[in-house]
Parts: sequence; C-alpha cells; structure tokens
Amino acid sequence: MSLDKAKLQAFIPLFYLVWSDDLLTQKEFQTLQQFINSQTWLTQKEQKELTAKIDIFNPPSREDINTWYITLQNTIQQNPSIKSLHDLATVLSNHNKNLKGIATQFTKLENDLGILGEEVISEFKTNKNTLTSNLKTNSTFEVNKLTSFLDGAQEPIINKVKEVISRKEFAYETSTDINIYREKVYEWCKILAKENLGNMAYPKKYGGGENMADYFAIMETLSYHDLSLVIKFGVQFGLWGMSVYSLGTAKHHQKYLQDIGSLKLPGCFAMTETHHGSNVKGLETSATYNHKTKTFTIQTPNKNAQKEYIGNAAVHGQMATVFAKLIIDNHDYGVNAFVVPIRDQEGNTLKGITIGDCGHKMGLNGVDNGTISFDNVEIPKENMLDRFASVNEKGEFESPIPSDNRRFFTMLGTLVGGRIGIPRSALAAAKSGLTIAIKYADQRRQFGPEGGSEIPILNYRIHQRRLLPHLAKTYAIHFALQYLTNRFINRTEEEMQEIEALAAGMKSYSTWNTTTVLQECREACGGKGYLSENRIDALKNDTDVYTTFEGDNTVLMQLVAKNRLSEFRKAFGEMGSMGMINYVFESAKTAVSQKNPIATRNTSEEHLLNNEFHLQAFQYREKSILESAAKRIKKLIDNGLEPYDAFNVVQHHMIEVAQAYLERVTLEQFQKATASVEDEALKNTLTKLLQLYALHQIEKNKAWYLEDGYMEPVKTKAIRKTVNQLCWEIRPDAVALVDAFAIPDSCLAAPIAFQ
Repeated sequence: MSLDKAKLQAFIPLFYLVWSDDLLTQKEFQTLQQFINSQTWLTQKEQKELTAKIDIFNPPSREDINTWYITLQNTIQQNPSIKSLHDLATVLSNHNKNLKGIATQFTKLENDLGILGEEVISEFKTNKNTLTSNLKTNSTFEVNKLTSFLDGAQEPIINKVKEVISRKEFAYETSTDINIYREKVYEWCKILAKENLGNMAYPKKYGGGENMADYFAIMETLSYHDLSLVIKFGVQFGLWGMSVYSLGTAKHHQKYLQDIGSLKLPGCFAMTETHHGSNVKGLETSATYNHKTKTFTIQTPNKNAQKEYIGNAAVHGQMATVFAKLIIDNHDYGVNAFVVPIRDQEGNTLKGITIGDCGHKMGLNGVDNGTISFDNVEIPKENMLDRFASVNEKGEFESPIPSDNRRFFTMLGTLVGGRIGIPRSALAAAKSGLTIAIKYADQRRQFGPEGGSEIPILNYRIHQRRLLPHLAKTYAIHFALQYLTNRFINRTEEEMQEIEALAAGMKSYSTWNTTTVLQECREACGGKGYLSENRIDALKNDTDVYTTFEGDNTVLMQLVAKNRLSEFRKAFGEMGSMGMINYVFESAKTAVSQKNPIATRNTSEEHLLNNEFHLQAFQYREKSILESAAKRIKKLIDNGLEPYDAFNVVQHHMIEVAQAYLERVTLEQFQKATASVEDEALKNTLTKLLQLYALHQIEKNKAWYLEDGYMEPVKTKAIRKTVNQLCWEIRPDAVALVDAFAIPDSCLAAPIAFQ
C-alpha cells in the first residue's frame, strides 16, 4: 500500500515535520503511533503502513524528505486559505470527510510534539525565490576574446608553452624526497630547452629567438605549472644566461650562450652573500688581479661572505657568474662580475670550491639552492665580464663609465629583467589561486533561505567582497606589468632610472598582492583549501619568498620613493623663481578645486564611477604624499640632521610615496587597456572591474582621504556601498573572468575547481 492514496496524504505534514531534522525521538514515535492508532477511519493495514513510516531504525531517504517538502510547499502556496496543519491535511487528502471532526486532535498532537502549526504554515508561505538564490553564473562576454586580449601579441608563444606543460611528462611530482623532486624539475628544464624556450631572449646567431617579450611571456605561462620549474628555468636561462649576455662581450657570448641556452652548461648567479643580501655594494668576495699570470684569484674572506641561496648551486651548476670586488694593486675598483667554473662535466666539485646545500625550504624544493665559497680559485683574465669594466693589456683598470657609482648602477640596471620576470610569475600564481577559489565558490553550496535550497557561497556578498576586489586588482596588475615589460624592451638610456624604479616597485606590488590573494583564497576555500591536492598550499609556500628575492620588497620600495623624490627635485631644479611660484600656485588651485564642498560630498553614481574622478583621486594622493615627504626631509636636514638619518626618520612615509605612485601607474594602465577594447560586451565587463579596482583602493586609503579633507564621510560611505554593488554585478561573470586566464586543466589540477 502506498502513501500516494488520497486519505494517506494527510499524514505527509507530520512525517516531514518529525523527520526534517534527521532525528526522530522515542517520545515523538510513541506520540505519533498513538495518534495513528486512534484514527478509527483507518484500517489496521493502513495504520501499520503509516507506523512503518516512523520507524526509527528505517528512516526515509533525503529524496523522500525533499519530495514531501516540495509537496507541502506547493500545496500551501497554491491554497492561501490554509492556516493550520489540520487545514493542510484536509487539502492533501482531497477534503476527506473523515478529517472534518478531528481538528482538536490535530491541535493536541501539535502540543504533544512541540509544534506550532501556524508558524510552520507561515514558513512555507514565504517566497523562497530570493535575489540571493537567483544570482547565477552567466557570462556576458565571449571568454576567448578576453583571453586573446590578455595575451596580446604573445598569444602564439603562450599557447605553445601551455601545450608543452600539458603533456604527460609534466605531470606534477608528488614525491616528498627533494632529490627526486630536483631531478624531475631538471628534466622538465631540459624539455623546455629542447623546445627552444630557454634561449628565447638570446641573439639568433647563438641559437636564440631574440625575443625578450616572448621570454617574459614564457616565464609567466610556465608559472601556471610548478613554480620550482619557473625559478630553475629563470636561474638558468635568465640570471645565469642573461648576466653573461648583458655584462659580457662578444667573446663570452660566442663561448657560452649556445650551451647555456641548450642546458648543456648549467650555471648559477652568485651575488647574494650571507651578510650582504640587498646591499650588493657591500659584498666581500674578492677578485684579485695578477698581471704576471693574467689571472684573477677569487676568494671568500670569511664565512659570512659565502654566496648563499644560490639556485643551481647545490647539485647541477657547473659555472657561476660571481659578483666580487675587483682588486688591482691593492686598490678596490668596486663590484664586478666574473665567470667561475665550480664543477666539471661529471658533477665533481673543482679545487678550491666548497659547495653547501641549503636543504629543505618552505617552498620551491625542486630548486637546488646552495652556498658557494672560494679558496684561492684562479680564473683566466678573459673570464671577467667586461662590458662596463675591464683590465687592459698593461694590467690597468678601464671603463667607458668613469663614475664608480654610475658604473655600478648601470651594471645592475642591465639585470632589471629579473624584476620583471618575478612579478609576472607571481601574477600567474595569483591567477591560479583565484581561479581555484572562484570556481569552488561557484559550486560550493552552503545555507540558504529558510526552507529553500542551499545556494553557492559566491552568491553571498561577504564572499564576493573577499575575492572579487582581488580579482580586479590582479587584472589591473596584469596590464601594469604589460606596460612595464614594453617600456623595458623599448627603453632608452635616458629613462632607465625610471624604468628600474618602476620594475622594483611593480615587483613589490605584484608579489605582495599574490601573498595576500593566496591567503584569502586559502581561507575562502575552507578546509578544502588546506588540502594539498587543491594546490593552494604549494602556491602559497612557493611564492612566499618572491617578496624577498630579486630584492626585499621593503628595500625596493625605498628605492622607488627615492627615485620619485629625485624626479621631484629635478622638476624644481629646472624651474626659475617664477616657475616655482606658478607651480605652488597651480598646486594650491588644484587642491582647492578638488576639495570644494561639492566634490568632497559628491555621492552620485555617475561621479563615483567616473574614470576622471578615480585618476584625479589617485594623482592627488600621489602628489600630496610626495610633496609632504620632500618637505619633511628638507625640514629635518635644515634642522641639522644628516641626510642618512633624515631618510631613516621618514622611512614609513617613503613606503607610502612608492605605494601611491604604483597605484596611480596601475590605474592608468588599466584605464588605457579598457579604453582600447572594441567589443562592447567585453568592454562593459572590464569597465566594472576597473571601477572596482579604483574604488576599492580609494576605500582602502579612505583614512588618508578623510584626514586630508579630500573626501567627507558621506562620500567614503557611498564608495563602500558602490564597491559592494560592483561585486554583486561582477559575480555572474566571475567564473568567465578566471576562465579567460585559460590555465590548462592539468596545471590547475585542483579537484575543487572541477566539481
């Protein structure tokens, strides 16, 4: 006998109510059993059938409970006159006459079960069709068009790299043995070398592709895969190979580049010392010239001067570009670069070379970082990389750049490419983390309106707030790094200092962003984000050191700020007295116009979403912080403080100078990129992301804007509300926006991204 018979339908409300919490107590069972058995209009067989439905040891399935729920919801919403469980039972049973006289029994049953029938009916009458429930993933643009736009002219090489790293040979190494892991990464590098990806930036006559833009695109795309591979690749073909290319001359190129590009000659970049990380000028390793033998003697004077954290050193490197003080006739000519053999082709350490292993690290354990010490290691004169400095035939120091300072910074400036590769690699890691977290949030269901279905957690405003501003900022950084890359490739000597500062700043801005993004992605994925199989742990651990190598971020930001101050001084230095008066007048006029009561309180949607308002706010903050820093330093020096001490006093202020500059550059490039889009649907989506980036940064800095009087509380509150609304409007496109990164499934690999 089945419960779909009309008179038995009357009991569905009771079954649902006692089973919906997945627990039927003994008291509830006895109460219901007594009620069923007291209904004389039921046959004994029917009573037995109904009692079986409340068997504690044989509960109904979730499907049965869901079916009962839908039946009750539909019945109540189609019959507004229902006010009690008795009314509901009557309608369900097609107004069975036997139910007419037992309304009081139903009321007593409700009391015995602790149920308030009117409340139950009221809940079912509530419309579960909420705005939050109805928000769906629905791309408003063509994903492949955005992918092409992001990849730009490098699309062919990006697609080639994605094809290579999707091959079965590139399946992730899961062994926890670092020796196995290191060999796997080395094998991957060999495959990439055979595909002519490692030598992409080298001249064609040495087997290279002579395409720096493609090289940077390769670095970024490889970062969708294992980051140990990226760093090993970057050490070999970037740091080691590009130091020979950039600091050496034709004889070095001829001798080494082809073998470096094919990975026949694995090498290292030995700059950092134990006690001198960012302070390259303070390096203690020496290279003493002996004119009689035409040799240099490389010497590590003490343990703190050993080269440390050197990639490729512990296992695979055969040569190294060693940065050391050049000593000729007891005179120190500053830091120069030398090619020094450290192992033979069989992997044996050479005489005078001591190599240590840095061992297990927080991440990047596929890279063989090590220490190198030199004990009277002799190398021939031609091993000095002599593009900017050399020893002539008389044994005398020569350089086309007479200033020691300028020569030193020119030498380091040629290596700025590393500060472009690292932030682009960090960017790819942020894209991977966001793709995993957003795809998971689109599928993961949790909670929902009372009585309704659970909804995707990405529909919750707070979850959107957690992830979507990060997505907007990551897109912004993408366009800023493209701008930096293009400026570096097309650089002129006059603008190199600015480009170096911008590279240092973007390296910091991007890597700090990645660290923040990945932590938020981990938390946003809950316990699933903590599982290694979902890869966020590897992304976090491997990129954590990105904030340190190629220059500590905080130190680099000081460099950026000093560059901005020098540009500020330069501008004033070129002005006459009238020029300075006009500058101050224009600055004051701009400040007054931007701080007028209408502007500081304007909360209209048209104003808050306006590109010009965003850029002016960023420019105003950058200019104001720069001016105030310059004034503080001048005042401290005028009051007798040494310049070194003055800069130390305002270091926190200097970080703000750099931050404001980088935010303005990033916004400008995002605005320019968006303006260049022709497809209307795509442009609309990118415009929302652009607005979210701009307003979220203003919101983040609202304390400054409020202190300065540039905005009033009513405006910052309106900005907060607009940020929330933009997140809501972007949410349907969120999955499409991460799909546009086109990360190969085999690289993404996280099971939660494919549920």
